[in-house]
Amino acid sequence: MAYDEFLADRTRQLLKEKSVSYVEKKMMGGLCFMVDDKMCFGMHIDKNTNSSLLMARVGVDNYEKALKKEHCSEMNFTGRIMKGFVFVTEDGFDLDNDLNYWIQLCLDFNPLAKSSKKKATKKK
Repeated sequence: MAYDEFLADRTRQLLKEKSVSYVEKKMMGGLCFMVDDKMCFGMHIDKNTNSSLLMARVGVDNYEKALKKEHCSEMNFTGRIMKGFVFVTEDGFDLDNDLNYWIQLCLDFNPLAKSSKKKATKKK
């Protein structure tokens, strides 16, 4: 699993400054940050360009507005666009203010996001 450890450290610091409780999970080929048991944002390395990408869960209402921002594109892992999720390239989060913008947008959407369904575990 490949992701930018420096970016991960920067986001951890931001979450600490905002007093946000989170859990990190390695998934989707990178690292995801879960807030309230919901995927809030994540990061991975683009295999084609070998550059870091921020995966931002901004929600459907903020989706079109986010796509108009420079360095932002549709999130597409499997040939299917994931509405409500965007990729932000390195130039879009290089500055601390820019990273804070994207993380805050994700945190603002998080209370509205639906949790993924928990897999049932069999009792023995």
